[in-house]
Amino acid sequence: MNARGKLRNPLKTARGLGSAKDGTHHFVVQRVTAIALIFLSLYVLGLVISWIGGDYAAVRASVAHPCNAVLLVAFLVAMFWHAKLGLQVVIEDYVHTPWLAIASQLTVVFVCVLAALASVLAVIRIALGA
Repeated sequence: MNARGKLRNPLKTARGLGSAKDGTHHFVVQRVTAIALIFLSLYVLGLVISWIGGDYAAVRASVAHPCNAVLLVAFLVAMFWHAKLGLQVVIEDYVHTPWLAIASQLTVVFVCVLAALASVLAVIRIALGA
């Protein structure tokens, strides 16, 4: 029988399991992106409503305006970052098979990064007139 394992304090055992500091950062970033998305979503919703009845050229010119382009890019980055953080928490909480959890996390990261890059590239191309 191992005397070291039997006489160890439970706190000492728990301390060897790694740092708990990363969860706070994740929580704060998720809340910051949520707050940013409140304001950015209202702006984007107003922008989309302003396009009602407009033709293609007017909508394209609206997206090409520097202020609108920057805020649309900020909305897209915040949205995909927030989605990635939220899906990460769902996977950590509900997927218990290790290989499936890793595959799911990787899939979420790749899909979010790919979709964010494609969306931002589309806004940049419109803004630059390509």
